[in-house]
Amino acid sequence: MFCLSLRSNTFHSASSGTLVRINSPPIHFNSPTMPFQSTEPHHEAYMSLTKGLKELNFEDPSVPCDLLLTGDQAFPLAMNSQGQVLMAVSLYGSGRIVVLSHETYLYLFPTLVENALTWLTGDGSNNQVGVQQNLKAVADRLNKSKFQVKVVGDFSNNLGVGVYVTDAYSVGKDPKDLVAFLKAGGGVLIAGQAWNWAANHPKENVIIDFPGNKVSSVAGIYFSDIYGQTEILPVYPQIPSSWKALRVGKDFRGDLEFLLKGISELNIAKGFVASEVLVHGPLSFPVGTTEDGRTFLAGAYYGKGRVVVVSHEGQLKIETMAPFWNNAINWLDENRKGVIGVSPDLDQAFTLYRKSGFNCTKTTFRKDLSVFVCTAYTEENEKEIQDFVAEGGGLLIGGHAWWWAYTHPNPMTDFSGNKILNKMGLSLLEKTIEEGSYKVPDLTQSKSHFCYLLRRVAAHVIKGEALTKYEEQSLKKLGSDCASYLQIKACDCYSYALVVSTLTDILKKSGISQVNEKTPAKNPRDHFLLSVVTEVFRACPHPDAVLPYLIKENVEMPVVNNKRIKINVNTAGNEEWISTGLYLFSGMKTYMICPAEITNKGWTIQIGCQTDFLDAEELCRAPCVCEEFSVSTDVMQVCNLWGGLLYLVAPPNTKVESVEVIVQTAVLAPYYKFGETTAADWLLLRTAPSPWAELEFENIILTVPSEAVRDLDRPDEVAAHWNKVMRAIADLAAIPHKFPRKERFVTDVQISHGWMHSGYPIMAFRSVAKDLLRVQDMWGPIHELGHNQQRGCWEFPPHTTECTCNLWSVYVHEEVLGINRAQAHSHLTVAERTTRIEKYVRRGRDLNKWDVWVALETYLQLQERFGWDAFKKVFAAYHTMSNVPGDNNGKMNLYAETFSQTVQLNLCGFFKAWGWPIEASTEQKLSNLPPWTDHPLVKYG
Repeated sequence: MFCLSLRSNTFHSASSGTLVRINSPPIHFNSPTMPFQSTEPHHEAYMSLTKGLKELNFEDPSVPCDLLLTGDQAFPLAMNSQGQVLMAVSLYGSGRIVVLSHETYLYLFPTLVENALTWLTGDGSNNQVGVQQNLKAVADRLNKSKFQVKVVGDFSNNLGVGVYVTDAYSVGKDPKDLVAFLKAGGGVLIAGQAWNWAANHPKENVIIDFPGNKVSSVAGIYFSDIYGQTEILPVYPQIPSSWKALRVGKDFRGDLEFLLKGISELNIAKGFVASEVLVHGPLSFPVGTTEDGRTFLAGAYYGKGRVVVVSHEGQLKIETMAPFWNNAINWLDENRKGVIGVSPDLDQAFTLYRKSGFNCTKTTFRKDLSVFVCTAYTEENEKEIQDFVAEGGGLLIGGHAWWWAYTHPNPMTDFSGNKILNKMGLSLLEKTIEEGSYKVPDLTQSKSHFCYLLRRVAAHVIKGEALTKYEEQSLKKLGSDCASYLQIKACDCYSYALVVSTLTDILKKSGISQVNEKTPAKNPRDHFLLSVVTEVFRACPHPDAVLPYLIKENVEMPVVNNKRIKINVNTAGNEEWISTGLYLFSGMKTYMICPAEITNKGWTIQIGCQTDFLDAEELCRAPCVCEEFSVSTDVMQVCNLWGGLLYLVAPPNTKVESVEVIVQTAVLAPYYKFGETTAADWLLLRTAPSPWAELEFENIILTVPSEAVRDLDRPDEVAAHWNKVMRAIADLAAIPHKFPRKERFVTDVQISHGWMHSGYPIMAFRSVAKDLLRVQDMWGPIHELGHNQQRGCWEFPPHTTECTCNLWSVYVHEEVLGINRAQAHSHLTVAERTTRIEKYVRRGRDLNKWDVWVALETYLQLQERFGWDAFKKVFAAYHTMSNVPGDNNGKMNLYAETFSQTVQLNLCGFFKAWGWPIEASTEQKLSNLPPWTDHPLVKYG
């Protein structure tokens, strides 16, 4: 039960939970394996299987093989000091499977075998065990146990057993009945090694063709051709894990040779914007990559089947890609000559493949297909498609996630395509790849693989092994890939937990640099660590244990308890941050009590104001320092590694009045709210200990470092200035003085692009903070506020993108600040303007050169002749327009018409003089108006 004592809000030193300076505890890496933080079912299975065992002695002349784990349910039972898995466990469907890496282990470890049979029987309703006849000696031993054992031949459906025991060589050519038995709830104990078989079948594909893999692979466990090192292994109290277990599961040269036969280049067609593909599974591999290593086409093995993904569905129908699709479909079909099912929404792809001679049919998903072709947007049959591939089918899937990500928070977990692909070791990212042709990749590319590189980084940090130049150059991308991968949040999956524990060990061993603008992270290693640390902290099962290694020094801060935050909100079509005036320091946890009015209604809690994600060569802070939590329960605990100001975020079109949120413990921030904070309140609040301060005025909120407000005596004067500025911005935009959502300005040590950029919030470097408070040097801030007023209906990108926003800069400087345009910016002196016009005319009035300051001149000439009121009326007219053209030509003609009607002059000649594509129909519409014959460009002919 959670209980709050509602006391008054007072400053006091935290009696608990406050971070102080901490000396990092020593790190020990003596154990060859580290425990996997398993989910309860996995842990219970592990404990059942190892019951009564203290060690497993593998020092037998028999040479095992390394077992490769890929399934989301697979986990190791025994792992040697090299990270090789010698015994593994998994689930498939309703059934269970235990895999041993040599058949002699069925004799060497009788206690483990009995434990395995007990676990495999599940509820124990059927304790009959069928033992394949090649293992009669195992049956003889088991006859003395509690199980009813019978020696049988190959598996068949009429055996009536609950568990089937076999070696990995005697499962039959197509053991689909045994797979169906497992899926339906049966238990399978299978043992063997694949290295000897591989030596005798050098042209065969071990992953697909080794007999045992035709059963165990559906559950994500593969026998490999790699020798396993034998030793005496202790039985750990937790599922064993080691960074050394990270490995690439196959040499993909043969697959790439097949897929790329006759192909020299792969292209993303003109007009397509593809997603980047994250290739993270040990049996997944890049096929098409950009020159800097980003993947847009990839393949993978999954269970007994295969998958190919292309990161734009339009590519599936491109004629120039037909030779590749021929190879890909044949690779997926595996010489079955089966039916290729093509989703009905891929009509052109169906025609293309049929033209190539494939036996195609338009269909939704069916289990009897050989290959299924679909888009990544399908939201049906997710599990059935995964099982289809696991049991031997082929999947060709195309689509991108970047567009979906615009309106959804986590494409890694929630995007439909990733719900299918994540388990297959592939994920579609919101990062984009533009059109272009790319050479086929180097066939020996395992050293660029996610698993290989992460293992090498772990060896570098933990064991001191040197990285190659290529590996060092790959660290930045690896850091970004790891951060993306961790967003899958598959905490109950061993392969995911292995990455988390590996990255945790790396961070604990190395720590992270305390970077700032004076000492940014420049070297690849520091860049990598800063890129992953936020997501590792989020994903780590025990973040408190990791925190001292990540944030080594924190100054003790006084806190307030049980702070009540009143909420009155009426949002329009956008979400809105609600400031609380509270701050959480690094790693600080607090509880929040949320009323029913905002619980499960789309509200979130946000910690941190710096929402920019950084993708830069040098980092002055971690790329991601903001944390967000959905308000899903009435009592929530929240925390952010980096700390930050605390916000409630209201969803669009939400109205809430007079409700309260209670924050258990937090640090008070300097927070001034116009109309509510008194002068006496401010004198105390400006000294509040938070490093971030906020000033909230009528229509704008400024978030600045607290040092900028410590000596601010009269925030009411700053408010008065900003209130005038924002009303002026509203006047020019022809909107009400009360903004539907207050603008926000956040100053930061580093931002995602530019010196400032627009958005919600507008971001700027923190050196701008003092100017914001003095309301001086305002061109840049008003420029960004102008960006936020731009509307697509009267914008002509790219020409006016950095132009029309400056109308607000000129207007505010002249109408509010009393500064003439020539003094407001050096580009607006008379000499500069004249030179610019003459140069534009001299070069042929090329519309391609009509942008930024040149384009602004057009609007300034209109303003100087017709005044600001004309612009206000034009903008007002657009507020009620519908069916506005989508292309620049159409929009420019509409603007010429609208401005002409507003000022009751025919302006076609003026706009044509500037090179605008004025159409005859527009001239005809305006022919009844007198022409503007003395416009400024007349003198240039």
